[in-house]
Amino acid sequence: MVQTKAPGKSHRKGISLVQVTKKFSTEEKAEKWFIEQRWPDGITCPHCESDNIAHVKSRKPQPFRCRKCRKHFSVKTGSLLHSSNIPLSKWAIAFYLYSTSLKGVSSMKLHRDLDIGQTAAWYMAHRIRSMWDAYAEKFAGPVEVDETYMGGKESNKHADKKLNAGRGTVGKTAVAGAKDRDTGKVAVKVIDDTTKPTLHGFVQEKADPNATIYTDDHRSYQGLPFDHKTVGHSVSKYVDGEIHVNGLESAWATLKRGYHGVYHHMSPKHLDKYANEFAGRHNARNEDTSVQMGNMAREMAGKRMTYTALTAGGPAYPPVDDMRF
Repeated sequence: MVQTKAPGKSHRKGISLVQVTKKFSTEEKAEKWFIEQRWPDGITCPHCESDNIAHVKSRKPQPFRCRKCRKHFSVKTGSLLHSSNIPLSKWAIAFYLYSTSLKGVSSMKLHRDLDIGQTAAWYMAHRIRSMWDAYAEKFAGPVEVDETYMGGKESNKHADKKLNAGRGTVGKTAVAGAKDRDTGKVAVKVIDDTTKPTLHGFVQEKADPNATIYTDDHRSYQGLPFDHKTVGHSVSKYVDGEIHVNGLESAWATLKRGYHGVYHHMSPKHLDKYANEFAGRHNARNEDTSVQMGNMAREMAGKRMTYTALTAGGPAYPPVDDMRF
């Protein structure tokens, strides 16, 4: 039973940094843990899903070989760890850092803590973020819906970066969010604008048709085909009984603390990954640290993010059939 009177998430069972470093003190220990997370019912081939697997004693070219399709593979194959030269022990510690750091972890910190290059740390961080896919289930409600803007102030930008189109939200990127009060889960999405069609489409995507929707009095929310109630932010009214978006405002506050205090910059190109990172960590906050780490390891299977796709665009997740190891 969740303890509601204790401070923070005290009901969670955490893991200390000392315990983590001992748990993953060797590559063998780390590999065993990853195998247990990815294949709890026994190793299966990531290419053809056969369970007829041979262990390669020499571990060359890879530690496992499928007797059916005759392809070699490792626990990294066909996952976001695919082709990574970073030891599994360091990946496991990175999982720990991301699951326990409420405001995120910068690539510079990963670079220093894991003793890897900063570029490799940046690539690692984005691969970890990408396992937090956008929350797909529709919320039964009541659902709070709100939007926020991410980006630096125009007045703080270099002259050649300024748009010279005004102040306020100029030059910033909009992020829409929804929070289900019943489960406490949140879902976020980077949006092109905050027009009526865009926000209506977001609400219909994230909320069950029978859900009650709470928003502020932004004009774009008018006419929502839901049981819709608003609170008048435009007249400095933020709570009207059950009508408010304070739960979602709290989630935005955490995202912005991460922006200002840890990352300092989130490019519009990658903002969806950062937003999903914070939403994913929020949604897992009641779970024990070991459970969070295990879920992260399992969610990375079946995906691959190439550096070229990350930096230049294009398909981030090639089919498993295109993967050699």
